Amino acid sequence: MRKELPSSDEEGWRAERRGGLSSCSGGFTPPCGEINPPLSFASHKAAWEESGSKERSADLFFRSAACQLSARESRGPKEQVRARLTALTPLCPGNLMSEIERNVIEFRGVSFHTANSRLLLSDLSLRVCRGETVVLLGRSGSGKTTTLKLINRVLEPTAGDVRVEGRSTLEWDPIRLRRSIGYVIQDAGLFPHFTVERNVGLLPQLEDWAPAKIRERVRAMLDLVGLPPDQFLSRYPRELSGGQRQRVGVARALAGDPPLLLMDEPFGALDPLTRAEIQHEFRSLQERLKKTIVFVTHDMREALLLGTHIALLEGGKLVGVFTPAEFLRASDPLAAAYVAAFRTGNGKSNL
Repeated sequence: MRKELPSSDEEGWRAERRGGLSSCSGGFTPPCGEINPPLSFASHKAAWEESGSKERSADLFFRSAACQLSARESRGPKEQVRARLTALTPLCPGNLMSEIERNVIEFRGVSFHTANSRLLLSDLSLRVCRGETVVLLGRSGSGKTTTLKLINRVLEPTAGDVRVEGRSTLEWDPIRLRRSIGYVIQDAGLFPHFTVERNVGLLPQLEDWAPAKIRERVRAMLDLVGLPPDQFLSRYPRELSGGQRQRVGVARALAGDPPLLLMDEPFGALDPLTRAEIQHEFRSLQERLKKTIVFVTHDMREALLLGTHIALLEGGKLVGVFTPAEFLRASDPLAAAYVAAFRTGNGKSNL
């Protein structure tokens, strides 16, 4: 039986859904399918309004409903989308709740250009789901690091919207946003005048943790990354090897127990043997911790090893989102060129 959408509380409801690529599904958001038995719209609406603000729950409602339309059909004024939705069978709430629970990061038609109008990122639409590792793969200048910096609001979009945990980054306090995200860069970025203990414990200290709790957390994080605390707590970065510094960098990023990690070519400065060793250690660590990770690299071998999904960028545009298996058999010319280079022994993107 067909059901009409409720007419009450329409103010603030959003009807525009941008069709974008999702790392959760590898393509457009799929139809609701048969996730849960259909409920009345009144029951749906009550559940949605309990999930957050009216504006957020209404936005989620329309994006969930519009997932049953094609990307083209789900764009347009509220009245047009509403008319299309009335022709649908009742929606299943599981799809909506999965959006709330799964989407940690969402780019909605995001572009960024510099002060001198140089375009670095163009109309990026991408979702990152909870607990997965999305690798941003591309050569230099493709927009990888720009994308990463938009997530923690080091940069702000010049068009579109970047959302973290359901909120626009422009609505977040930037300090609170950044402290909720672990950040790992190439060569770790440790403070040279801090010991390992102070480097790892920096964020917990800024968050006013009790000293005893900080010491306990630092030791636990060093154990986690394979550095015996008694041997490394009092060392300075200059006294560490490259691999050890990078492990300390990962420990520091994890010290505040953030749900999200951003990693910008973190292993790029290491020698090949150390790099391979840390890549495998990191993969095992992620299997245990289940963090949500956005990982930047130009190395296809690293992308295939660490990524749940691979988002291929070129010239500031998203080419596609693939699982590692899909990437290896992709028909897209750029993806195929990466695969050809990989199979001839050149895993990096010197194309």
